[in-house]
Amino acid sequence: MIPKFIISKLPEEEQKILNEREWDVVIVGGGPAGYTAAIYCSRYKLKTLVITTEIGGLLNQINLIDDYPGLPEINGIELGKKFKEHAEKFGVKTLLRTVVRIQKENEKFKIITSNGEEIYSKSVIIATGSKRKKLDVPGENLPGISYCAECDGYLFKDKVVGVVGGGDSAFHDALVLAQHAKEVYIIHRKDEFKAQPMYIEEIKKNPKVKFILNKVVVEIKGNGKVEEVVLKDVNSGEISTLKLDGLFIAIGLAPVSEIVKDLNVNLDKNGNIIVDQCSKTNIPGLAAAGDVTNQICGFKQIITSAAQGAVAALSIFTYLKTGKW
Repeated sequence: MIPKFIISKLPEEEQKILNEREWDVVIVGGGPAGYTAAIYCSRYKLKTLVITTEIGGLLNQINLIDDYPGLPEINGIELGKKFKEHAEKFGVKTLLRTVVRIQKENEKFKIITSNGEEIYSKSVIIATGSKRKKLDVPGENLPGISYCAECDGYLFKDKVVGVVGGGDSAFHDALVLAQHAKEVYIIHRKDEFKAQPMYIEEIKKNPKVKFILNKVVVEIKGNGKVEEVVLKDVNSGEISTLKLDGLFIAIGLAPVSEIVKDLNVNLDKNGNIIVDQCSKTNIPGLAAAGDVTNQICGFKQIITSAAQGAVAALSIFTYLKTGKW
């Protein structure tokens, strides 16, 4: 356990949480899946703790959400706050921490934070979500590289920027960046897109946005910051360059599932936690929900994450009451 002299310096609410001997359920992750699970767990009268690095998760990178029922236009940060407030209404506690490992001891789970704190629970729901994938090419660590248009778009006012990707994230980022930048190039390895038709139509109407198709970024160059990217044609192999002030990477999401490595949880080839239709993993008492799982038809949306969170809560409640998994 964390030394008492450290606990004494913590805020009173955090100290109370860390002094609890055991929780009915600990939910790791504070996005739509995590807080929906928390709402349902608390309504089942389970002593519930959410441990998360940030409130809202990837919601914080979305400027406008217009596909969540009942809330046609809402900022991602605001929606994350609403999820948390709703859960707190039913007594859910939140601890802002990074979980680094989860172990099982005598049928109980031990959750270990980056501070060395140990928290014990009868059950766990993993809702750690996902993170943006990287290109893994030379120069990707240069200033001017970003994975969040909402966070950094304003830094490129009247500049020329590129967006790598062809899905919803890439087109969303391009729309955000077009509000700031002079020109926006969408760089995609194919000549077709996975993005929703609505996004594609809107982008094509924007005179600031141009397309570079059938090309991949093989290197990023610059003297202390991004100045140009080296492109390779996927068909001919021809090499070309493009002058840019910044590059935004939007090539998909990778699940944040490393914390379950000690539990022998079944993962698919992409690192997603494999769950059944009831959001249960192969480990009794351990459920998972949201982008970290082999989600509903691979459809990674706020609404499907929330739905999985609710189902995971039901599975945990049933397990704690019956002992059956």
